[in-house]
Amino acid sequence: MPPAGEIRNRKLICLAGFMGSGKTTVGQLLARQMGCHFADLDTVIEERAGLNIPGIFERLGEPGFRELEHESLMRILGEAAVRERPTVVALGGGTFAQPQSFAALRSFGCAVIWLHCPIEQLLARCATITNRPLFRDEATFRQLYEQRLPFYEQADFRVDGTAEPRRVVEQILATGHFEKVTA
Repeated sequence: MPPAGEIRNRKLICLAGFMGSGKTTVGQLLARQMGCHFADLDTVIEERAGLNIPGIFERLGEPGFRELEHESLMRILGEAAVRERPTVVALGGGTFAQPQSFAALRSFGCAVIWLHCPIEQLLARCATITNRPLFRDEATFRQLYEQRLPFYEQADFRVDGTAEPRRVVEQILATGHFEKVTA
């Protein structure tokens, strides 16, 4: 983990975690609380493709989706860097587990926060969701979680994502590593 002073100065905060961990909800609240710009990677991907995520998977397959995901991530990170705009980014559930995206997040100096939730809670949160192309059944859900877990564990910070979203934001801010931005 980098020294606190190094992280405090970072302008890019990325939320990583498995599907259902609350990245978008927490990210919006965190950005508002800090006075930062917010970007949801899945939304940017859908806007660029003109399709929803399941449609992209159907048309391009997972490799095509991952290519589009990486291009979209690079656009978000590049724009934030060029504009010197502090940004909170909600990553896709698999973004941090993709080697080229992982490397990009590190090269841009992003502070990556893992919203950790026990798999049982993630299953409960995702049970009624039908628009997740990689959630076919409980067995594949668990297998995918186990595959991604070693990547999530490499995040700069781990916070308990089981709490109400405002409490998760409070946990992030309570680390003392992130300051509000004066807009």
